[in-house]
Amino acid sequence: MTTKVRYSYLAEQFADPAPFLDAVKAVVQRGDFTLGEAVARFEQRFAALIGSRHAIGVNSGTDAIKLALKAAGIGPGDEVITAANTFIATIGAIAEFGAVPVLVDCEADRYVMDVAAVEAAITPRTRAIVPVQLTGDMVDMAALMDIAGHHGLAVVEDSCQAIHAAQGGRPAGTWGVAGTFSLHPLKNLNVWGDGGVIVTDDDAVAARLRLLRNHGLAHRDEVALLGYNSRLDTIQAAIGLLMVDDVPASVDGRIANAARYDEALADIPQIRLPRRRADTRQNYHLYMVFAERRDTLVKHLNAHGISAKIHYPVPLYRQPGLAHLGYAAGHFPNSDAQADSVLSLPIDHYLTPAMQQAAIEAIRRFYEAA
Repeated sequence: MTTKVRYSYLAEQFADPAPFLDAVKAVVQRGDFTLGEAVARFEQRFAALIGSRHAIGVNSGTDAIKLALKAAGIGPGDEVITAANTFIATIGAIAEFGAVPVLVDCEADRYVMDVAAVEAAITPRTRAIVPVQLTGDMVDMAALMDIAGHHGLAVVEDSCQAIHAAQGGRPAGTWGVAGTFSLHPLKNLNVWGDGGVIVTDDDAVAARLRLLRNHGLAHRDEVALLGYNSRLDTIQAAIGLLMVDDVPASVDGRIANAARYDEALADIPQIRLPRRRADTRQNYHLYMVFAERRDTLVKHLNAHGISAKIHYPVPLYRQPGLAHLGYAAGHFPNSDAQADSVLSLPIDHYLTPAMQQAAIEAIRRFYEAA
């Protein structure tokens, strides 16, 4: 019998929905759907998990990036440097209130922003850098913070894929003025819809963020500033509360699965593993490798019940909706090369050894048959 290897683990995670439904019922009975008591409790637990003074719940990871930039003083016409190979949410958040996304390439052997390219992209209009901790790996943050400090630039981490990742013992999200996280159902800490969190150690930034997420209201009858409707729903906070303490163990499970993949795939010549930094705890939100004949391999895997994916097949700077940024094909060669070769395999902590072995053997058979 062929072992099927699914990508999404939500059916296993919520196989017993009773505790979650009870938490939702409690919110309904209290009637505190907007900034209810579960939000404050979730924020406290999230801050403790990350190791930050403040956590502010918002309605998505995208809004987390947007509001963090707004709180850092970024506005129309300001240039913000970020990664050319990120997901659209990063660039959309920068552009939404008139800032200008400036893209830099990723490293040749990792998926994260090449810090060596950042300084060359800085102009007199640059005001901030948004490093993207893609796949749960991390940018060389010490080097990036040196550059930002030298030029007086704000750093807002897009850690939406990197909850409980760390570099040099310092957690993702705690390096700059603020760190941003997503609670989307496919993230390592997920809720039953969209949700996001911003962390910061700056009391003034935290206070401004709490205003910005709630229309700028100091209280019901006083508007302190123009803000947004971007509150984390109480129901989603109640769901998150049931899972936030499980994050360290679930990340440990992903790390163990990644080590098994690395060991098994290392001797397949057509598969190239990304460089692993010894000082980085990668959370493996995604497990990605570089694969020859990638598109054909994905079809082969899917045909044999292995749910493999591609993150992402077309770099953002080549998307029609971003043509106005003015980049031409070939401007970011590492991003282009990776878009043609990256392969994502299931990596979650519910993955069984048999499922992993089935994926590994299917890849091996594909290249042996060539």
